[in-house]
Amino acid sequence: MTKIPLPDDICAERCVHPESIARVKQNMIDERERLELAELFKMLGDPTRMRILEALTREELCVCDLAQLMDVSASAVSHQLRLLRAARVVRFRKEGKNVFYALDDAHVARLIFEALEHVREGRK
Repeated sequence: MTKIPLPDDICAERCVHPESIARVKQNMIDERERLELAELFKMLGDPTRMRILEALTREELCVCDLAQLMDVSASAVSHQLRLLRAARVVRFRKEGKNVFYALDDAHVARLIFEALEHVREGRK
């Protein structure tokens, strides 16, 4: 019988390192936080929402400005902003009849810029 070689990225023999597993288990985040983190990344996983967030890293913008910038309807932008607001990625304020949006906090901008740096690093 011919032995089929394993790919290079799989252990050649089964082994378990109990000390490593124990250290990792001890420091893992709880399930609730893991789910929230997955939801956050899901929000960031949509190209339209990423365009909106990219614009908001530059400055606070009203819904009409975002719609013009994205070349979509105000209702389409508003829908995406509702999702982002529910995920606590953006916040809004009203000024007269206008609604202005901004990133919820500096963490969001850092997350976007760190991810962008990672993407650009992979191209080198």
